[in-house]
Amino acid sequence: MQFRSIDFSKYSSFKIGSIVDVALLKDDFTDLADYTLIGSCNNTLIGPNPPKLMMLDKKYYYIKIENGLLKIGGATPSGKIASFCKKHNITNFEFLSHLPGKLGGLVYMNAGLKEFEIFNNLVSITTPSGLHVKKEIEFGYRRTNIKEPILEAAFSLAYGFSQEKAAMFKKMRANQPTTPSAGSCFKNPEGDYAGRLIEAVGLKGKKVGNMEFSRVHANFLVNNGNGSFKDAVFLINEAQKRVFESFGIKLELEIVILDRETKVLF
Repeated sequence: MQFRSIDFSKYSSFKIGSIVDVALLKDDFTDLADYTLIGSCNNTLIGPNPPKLMMLDKKYYYIKIENGLLKIGGATPSGKIASFCKKHNITNFEFLSHLPGKLGGLVYMNAGLKEFEIFNNLVSITTPSGLHVKKEIEFGYRRTNIKEPILEAAFSLAYGFSQEKAAMFKKMRANQPTTPSAGSCFKNPEGDYAGRLIEAVGLKGKKVGNMEFSRVHANFLVNNGNGSFKDAVFLINEAQKRVFESFGIKLELEIVILDRETKVLF
């Protein structure tokens, strides 16, 4: 198996982490259970004691139209998908230009903006165990029950790229901070917003070291420069603790923490 050395302080959107040798998944699907699959780490916080990591090989970086379906390799970045769809006048993927990540990760977490989700137009996925149609997969708000690497996903095709939708999605993202982060830190609980709850317990703008719950949007945990994993986890636990004590709500992480020795409250 081949490996790639990655400096996560540069590679991840959080800009936190050390240099780690990451296995490349190409054709050998043995021993997958020993590894944790990562993508472009736009929603991932890498700790000092990460599990064994694996990422898809560039073999799975492609987009094609085949048999009336849009087929996309799991290693394909969202920006490339959005550009391809705009160029070929394909609609329903306009929101991807404002959601960083690779196709596999986007499908795994059912990524989206408001009601626009990657699963809306999903037909099937291909994993090492074979083809799985949408009805076989359990999915909901920012979650699925997928346990294997997503090598490819197939989507229904609809033509008519919408500039209006593209402008709407751009506006929806305008209130989000540009400082390094992993996007939304917590999932929105049903009937409420994580950002509102964090602000309500006095943590908007709360800073520990160089990590901070953003003053622009409280549900964004941002790195103001050389922020540490330890300080990030402290703030996450503090938010979960205060929100639960004040509202009885367990804030569930939307970001992924990869560290063998770290646990959060919920």
